[in-house]
This record gives sequence, C-alpha cells and structure tokens, in this order.
Amino acid sequence: MGQALEQAITRHSDLALAGTWYRDSDLAQILSAADVLIDFSLPAATEFVLQAAVECKTPLVCGVSGLNDYQMELVGAASAEIPLLYDRNMSVGVTVLERIVRDAAASLGEEFSISVSEVHHVHKKDAPSGTALKLGETIADALGQSGTENIKFSSERRGEVPGDHEVKMRSTTETLTFSHSVTTRQVFADGALRAARWLVDQSTGQYCMQDVLFGENKLV
Repeated sequence: MGQALEQAITRHSDLALAGTWYRDSDLAQILSAADVLIDFSLPAATEFVLQAAVECKTPLVCGVSGLNDYQMELVGAASAEIPLLYDRNMSVGVTVLERIVRDAAASLGEEFSISVSEVHHVHKKDAPSGTALKLGETIADALGQSGTENIKFSSERRGEVPGDHEVKMRSTTETLTFSHSVTTRQVFADGALRAARWLVDQSTGQYCMQDVLFGENKLV
C-alpha cells in the first residue's frame, strides 16, 4: 500500500509526501513535517504507530486489519488524544455497500437468512476478511443482534484477487444480492487520501469512513 499511496499523492497538486516510515527510520521526525499520518502497516506495529501519533499530536488514518481486542482498545485510547479514523476498508464503494446492507437488513428483519462471502489473493492471511466481518457486524447491529452468530461467512483465497465481497439476503420466496469488486488496490489508497483530507479538519475523536462520506456515526 505504501507505493500505491505515494503514486496517488503525486496525482494531487494539493498533497505532498512528508516522508515514508520504515522499521529503522525515525517516525517522530517524519511526523514533525506532516499534517496527517496514514498507516497501512501491520498489527505488530500498531502500538508504536499510535504512540508516535499521540506524542506528536498528528491526526491518524489507520487502515490496518486484523487488530485484536487489546489493539482496538489502544486505538480508542489514542482517539481521546488526537483525531483518529480507523476503518478495515478505505474503499468508498465498500462504505456505500455497508450503508446499503445496514438499511436493507433493518427493513427486511430476521425472516431473511444472511450470508457474507469474500474472495482475496492467496497472500491474505486473515479469514474472513476484515471487510466481511465489518459487513456482518453492521447487519447484526441493524437487526439488534449482539453478535454475528446468525450470519454465514465464507472465504476463498486464489490468485491475485484484490478483493470481492458479496452479501446475500434470502427468504423462502426471494433473494437480494449486494456485491462489490475491486479491480486494483489503488482504491484503498484513494479512499485513505480522501479520509486524510477530511480528518485534518476534525476535532479529537474516533471516526470511520461512514463519517467521511455521510457525516454521521461518530464512534466516540
């Protein structure tokens, strides 16, 4: 994602790359010249990145998937100090899909069985994907359910597929299908830049892509 972000930044005259962080480089020095930090690294680096962003008072866009409960608690704690946008998928299309399936599930109710399927490249380790889980959690919340036990998830890993997601809602008489397909990982970089532009003008708190597109659902 680092290269995709760098390439995307060069296409926007109002954006400039302050620096790229590598494991042995000085993140604080980079942040001293930055208005916002975008993190697509790995869960193992999350605590360090959060600490640096808080210490430097730098707004943070975090798109790292696979965070555990403790790491999510750290995200929440950091958002009490800085504007922080966390989302497991920065695609604007997925953000719209999330809103659609939420409204559909709330309208249809529990008479419809729901399944979420996803296909990703063979290098992706987590399954179901963070996006699939997010869609399932959104649906469960719309139905007033505390968990996703009633939602069927399926995952497939093949080739170099950037990411396909499909939600099906079935009754005994009809089926609704909602899907989203990514043709290039560039969409995640573009979404992250859109989020970064939006975040720099926000107050301290935790946000998600729903806030960027629809101006609602502030988490904290």
